[in-house]
This record gives sequence, structure tokens and C-alpha cells, in this order.
Amino acid sequence: MKIRAIIAATCAAVAFSMAGRVSAHDGEAETVTKKFEAAVPNIPGKSIIAVEVDYPPGAASPPHTHAKSAFIYAYVISGAIESKVNDGEARIYRAGESWSEPPNAIHSISRNASKTEPAKLLAVSVLDTNHEALTTPIKYPTREEQHD
Repeated sequence: MKIRAIIAATCAAVAFSMAGRVSAHDGEAETVTKKFEAAVPNIPGKSIIAVEVDYPPGAASPPHTHAKSAFIYAYVISGAIESKVNDGEARIYRAGESWSEPPNAIHSISRNASKTEPAKLLAVSVLDTNHEALTTPIKYPTREEQHD
């Protein structure tokens, strides 16, 4: 299966790649660090990106979507992550467990399940090479906007 081979190659590459910070938020939010990015040589127009997401105790990501073409595989490295994708159930994933997100998914919950211990995950995305932003926060309408 090509996706498994791609994920395996990415995980190996992550071990050897140089880390570069992608984004961080003020306070108790997640820190995202790009670990790897490359074109997929046998799938023209596709790239693979791996990011490490560190959650301090009690930290959460805002609800978000990913690039429309992105297929995402998430693997919990340490701690426990609560996640909810689309209409699925919210679930806690522990170190060694994983989930996937189809293209156009809404990731409404992504947070550290612990208030006392940090958590970390590796997210690997296969997406169009000339993709839009990897992650886009979901903007919910304010009360004023709902009544206009």
C-alpha cells in the first residue's frame, strides 16, 4: 500500500530531519514544529509534511480545518490527546495510538487530555504540493453576526 510506505518513509525521515518552528500561541496553547516536508517522487503533484504538536498540560488547539487536499495520519508520541473529527465521537488517544483525518475534515476538538502532564503527537499530511495553509482556524459567527 503506497500510503503505508509513504508514512513509514516520513517517520524515518523525521528522525533525521532538522526541526523548524511553524507556529506557537501565547499562553497554554499548542506548539507546532515542522519536522519534514518533501515532494512525493512517485505521486506527481503531491507532497508530504510531518509536524510535531506539543501540548502543555490542559492546552488545546482551536477548532480548525486542514488543507482541502490533505489526508492526515496522527500518532500520539506521549501523553493523551482528546480528538474529535467531523461527526465522530470525541475520543482520548494515548501514546502509541493513532487516527486519520480525511480531506475536508473539521477537527473540532484537539487537546491534551491531562491537566497535569504534557502530551505530544506527530501529524503526517499527504496533500497537494501547492496547498493552501496547512491549518485554518474555524471562525464561528458572533451573536451580532448571527442576528444580522
